[in-house]
Amino acid sequence: MSIMLGRGHCGAHLSLVFTIEDLEKEPLSQGSRGAGLCLEDGVEAIAIGEGGAGGLSVKFIHCDHDKTLYDEVLKTLKKEVSMVGDFNWELNIKMTLPTSQGFGMSASGAVASAIAFQRAIGIPHEECIRRSFKIAHLVERSRSSGLGDTTALSSGGVERRLHPGSPYYGDLLDSGPGRSEGWSCETPVLLCWRKKTGRLTSSYIDEPEWKVSITDAGKIAMDTIGNGEWDQTRWQDLIEASRVFAKNSRLEYDANRSELLALVDDSISDAGLVGRVVGLLCMLGESVVVVPTDPKSAGEWIEALSHSLESTGLSVYSSKIGPKL
Repeated sequence: MSIMLGRGHCGAHLSLVFTIEDLEKEPLSQGSRGAGLCLEDGVEAIAIGEGGAGGLSVKFIHCDHDKTLYDEVLKTLKKEVSMVGDFNWELNIKMTLPTSQGFGMSASGAVASAIAFQRAIGIPHEECIRRSFKIAHLVERSRSSGLGDTTALSSGGVERRLHPGSPYYGDLLDSGPGRSEGWSCETPVLLCWRKKTGRLTSSYIDEPEWKVSITDAGKIAMDTIGNGEWDQTRWQDLIEASRVFAKNSRLEYDANRSELLALVDDSISDAGLVGRVVGLLCMLGESVVVVPTDPKSAGEWIEALSHSLESTGLSVYSSKIGPKL
């Protein structure tokens, strides 16, 4: 039997505002409303398959991570596309950003690997993409590793999630309960984070008190950014909503995030960039995304700020907002 080969890629997602809406019994109807940024950089997956019984070997390139996410993706995919169980698979994963830092890397990895498996066996493009978002959403909910990342990624760009749930649903992969929309002018951004791993997402979204404070703050934010047209004119609204949400939810004051944000603000000041860029907390990591106040910025500020942030001991990575899908 010939060797099957497929590639998948999915950018990271930074959630800036969100609610926790997981009371529905059906996982495909669980999720969040909110808003955030979908990036170009994220996870690349290469799937190599040859005749076998559905085994999986996962190799991480330039990183080390838990392979159970990818075991769950393949297991869930087998239920819908039984043909993937006729092969033994080698999956090569390359991540450009760290996990557990609020960059949505579990969702990105799930989407990218689901795409790679399906492309290897020749699933048509649109069917492949839709099913990959559905599979990733199911895996995220089964692991409590995310709520709305896959729905956000299905729209791309600067996104807002207007209804919780998977973006695709059912055997025909029709539009699901989850609904999001996005826009993009490929705005440059700078990510910065502490080198230690952040707290797991599940420690927030499964904890009753955090659920209340996060969801209450998210609902207030969505009263503003959830209404009207969603385009470049709403950039400042998103920046303001992100800052207010971080305070109202109390997430800014947990896990030393307020100190991290103050450190970034000081670096922005030292680099002479006050008024030109602003730091926003990425939920739910110990990380900040620095964005320009003008979404059409060319990114000329990134080099100087990177040096300033690195001098404080933070890790940095330059990226840009991906296209609207």
